[in-house]
Formats: sequence, C-alpha cells, structure tokens
Amino acid sequence: MSSFSKRDLPSIERLMAAPELAMLLASHGQETIKSALRELQAVLRAGQDIPEWSTRAAGYADALAQQFGSSGYRPVFNLTGTVIHTNLGRALLDSTMWRAIEPLVTRPMNLEFDLESGRRGSRESFVTERLAVLCGAEAACVVNNGAAALLLMLNTFALGKTVPVSRGELIEIGGSFRLPEIMARSGATLLEVGTTNRTRASDFAKVVDQSALLLKVHPSNYHIEGFTETPANREMADIAVNRGIPFVVDLGSGALVDLKRFGLPHEPTPREVLAEGADLVSFSGDKLLGSVQAGLIVGRKDLIDALNKNPLKRALRCDKVTLALLDATLKLYEQPDVLALKLPLLRVLTLPEATLKARAQAVQSVLARAIPDAAVIIESATAQIGSGSLPDQALLSWCVAVRNKSLDALAASLRHLRVPVIGRVQKDTLWLDMRGADPLDELLAVLGTLNNP
Repeated sequence: MSSFSKRDLPSIERLMAAPELAMLLASHGQETIKSALRELQAVLRAGQDIPEWSTRAAGYADALAQQFGSSGYRPVFNLTGTVIHTNLGRALLDSTMWRAIEPLVTRPMNLEFDLESGRRGSRESFVTERLAVLCGAEAACVVNNGAAALLLMLNTFALGKTVPVSRGELIEIGGSFRLPEIMARSGATLLEVGTTNRTRASDFAKVVDQSALLLKVHPSNYHIEGFTETPANREMADIAVNRGIPFVVDLGSGALVDLKRFGLPHEPTPREVLAEGADLVSFSGDKLLGSVQAGLIVGRKDLIDALNKNPLKRALRCDKVTLALLDATLKLYEQPDVLALKLPLLRVLTLPEATLKARAQAVQSVLARAIPDAAVIIESATAQIGSGSLPDQALLSWCVAVRNKSLDALAASLRHLRVPVIGRVQKDTLWLDMRGADPLDELLAVLGTLNNP
C-alpha cells in the first residue's frame, strides 16, 4: 500500500513552473504539456495507489519524456536498403539547393505576380515551362502528388463517363491507394478489360466507342513475369486517335533522363512515352526525378489548358516551397552530365562499391565494440530503389549484418538513439545497408552511444 495520497499530487500550475519540465515545454509547447499532465493525473486519481514518482516534478518529466520520446518529426538514418523509402521521407533533397531557395520561402516572392506587367501571374509557370522543354511536351501542369494528377485528369475528361483499364493495372500502392477508388472519386466509371496477366490492344478496341479516354497505368510496386502481354503505347495511341479521345499514361516514377547512362536499369521517360503517341503523361516529382512530392502532367496544350480550368485544380495546387524546390531540381536536369554529382538520389544510387565497403568496415568496427556478444559481419546484399520505382530491379550493395539473440530489442535500441537508425530484420539477421550511411561520421558517433541490448 502506498504511503502517499491524492492530496500529495502537485498542482498543474506548480508542475508547469518546475525547471525539470522546461525542456519538454520548449520542445512540445505549453498547451500540449499541460494537457498531457492533466491526463496523467486523471489516471492517477482514478487509481487506488499514488506512486512516489507522481509527487515530484522530476517523476512527471521522466513520464512525459517517455510519452513524447518518439513524437515529432526527426531526421533518421535510412539503412533499410530501400533508397526511396515511402515511410522515411522518400527522395533526398540537396542541402545546397535548400539554402539557395531559402530567400524565396522566408521572404515575399513573385509567386503569382508578373514583374513585367505588374499584374497577377501564374504561380507555376516557371516550373511548367521548364518541365515542358525537358519532356519535349507542348505544355505541363503541376499538382500536389501523383494521385492528384490522376484524379484531375479523370475528373476533367471522364466525369460521368467510362474509362477502360487493364485488369493487370488495377494497382494498390502504399497508404492503401487503390486505382478503382480514385477513379470512383473522380466521377469516372471503371471498365475492366483483359486479364491479370494478358491484355491486348484488341481488348481496348472493342470498348473504345463507349470510352472517354484510354488509360495505361504503370504497374508501380509489383512485377508480373511469365505468360504475359500488354499493348504497346503506339497501339493504344492509334486506337485513341481513331476514336478522337485522349490517350493518358500514368507513368509513376518519372525518370526524366535515361538511367542507363548512370549504369542503372532503364525506365521509360515522359519524353519517350509522348513520342510513342501519348496525349498526356503523369509522373512523380520525387521518386526517380529526385525532388519533392508532386504530381507532374505533360502533354498536349489544349488538354493541359482544360486541366488548368477545372475548379478542382485549385484544391490540388502546390505551395511555394514545392514549386521553388521543383524549379531548382529541374534546373539540374539542364546539365545532365553533372546530374549524378548534384542530385542526391543519383549520388546514392551510383555509389561505388569501394565506398560502400569502406562504410561497412567503419560501422562494423563501432558495432563490434558496442554489442560484443553479437556476430557483426560484412556481407554483400541487394538494395531496391523503392516507392514503386523499378520494382523488378535490384542494386548491388553492402551491409553490416548483425546476428543477435534479441534482434527486436536491438532494432528498438537503434530506433531510440539520438538520431534513430532504421534497418531491416530479415532471415534472423538485422541488416544495415550502407547506401544510407551518410553522413558517416555522424552515424558512427550515434552508433557509439548504443548500449548493449
């Protein structure tokens, strides 16, 4: 039985003024901490015993530190082996680029103001003009993500109408995004054609008379092998032209240049797909393009004009930070010969094997001291680009592999470091992939504080 009573609980006002809670107040805010204290004391008052810690400000500081320990946005080390990780911020941004655009987002800027005429201008014109040139398109527009791009196109050209889609392209990707549900929200009616593994151009030709547009969707985060068939873009374009309807391709990842020049697997580019007859091509602003989350659409000017006139476009538009970062990234693509040096995503994807091995040796040395009872070895492995980019392709990489009797506890300890370290547990091993081991000095210092789980 506790020797303390509910009368021994300190008042909220006293706790808020206690120096022990000062750091929590600075980090999380007065109202958040006050609310948490009230909830904590309500639980204590509802119980039978009053623990000794609850009579001291330091006890509340410890309790709230545990409660808020993992709250809020924090930088992490992504050692999962998935380079563009949906849950870990996707594509990296260059710090030099961020500093370059800082005046645009911390001061007034000509976001929607034409400096020549002194009148209102278009907020995305700088980005769309550059994007159209890079993709060989007549025009372009920008919305806040890839799903929004698809939603806007369907709502603009197929509201209350039918759109055929191959059964093999009725995708679901991260966050439970399902193509049929997006189509339903857009006001279009889905018509399934073909089969999961084989769809021909003739399947679309049979239903084209009742179709508002033809849609082809990138398979995103899966790959079908074996007895498969899918119509070529040129075949789809010919069917659409004969019917007088748009042919739309949702390309997904959005590589703007041929990745083979960097020793990576080829991914169709918007320029290539437009040359094959697509009227509109949508793709991601991050993923293989390596910038911020956005949905980019390029193609025929008359169709882009119709998208911009749709009232839904305003609800889906991007803010100044997104547009400034997109513009800065697209400028890098004007110099493709130095792209791998300046674009963080390509730097990570093209890291030399010797660099990965050297990183692994340094990490192994630190972890071997921190967890002496574990087997810490260096092994070759494969990494993936991630976020639906080239799902059937793997990248050679090097990992530090840790085998320990309590891998879950070790993984949890790594997540609770000053800068969390996120790996992957697979085949009774914790794998730490060296493609994400940057900056290495900081990672080594953080790992050096790891206590043996």
